[in-house]
Amino acid sequence: MNLHPLKRSHKLIFGLFCDLMGYVSFVFPLFDFIWAPLSAYLMAKLYKGKQGKIAAVIVFIEEALPFIDVVPTFTIMWVYTYWDTLTKRNSE
Repeated sequence: MNLHPLKRSHKLIFGLFCDLMGYVSFVFPLFDFIWAPLSAYLMAKLYKGKQGKIAAVIVFIEEALPFIDVVPTFTIMWVYTYWDTLTKRNSE
């Protein structure tokens, strides 16, 4: 499963969906046992290289620890990855 070749807009939509899935644990706390490793796997597949691996570790920790699931890690990683292209496009 390789998610890296997705278009930017598709990565954003997928990331927003993954961030929303993280909120499920507020209703079903045991969901974190499934979602934490799965979200780390998806993050590593969505963003390649060292940045993807670091983001995967961060999202795993964020999803595994209680009460910090509100951080939209996938969206933050998307903004971090595409910030340069977003600011260049807006400055022209």
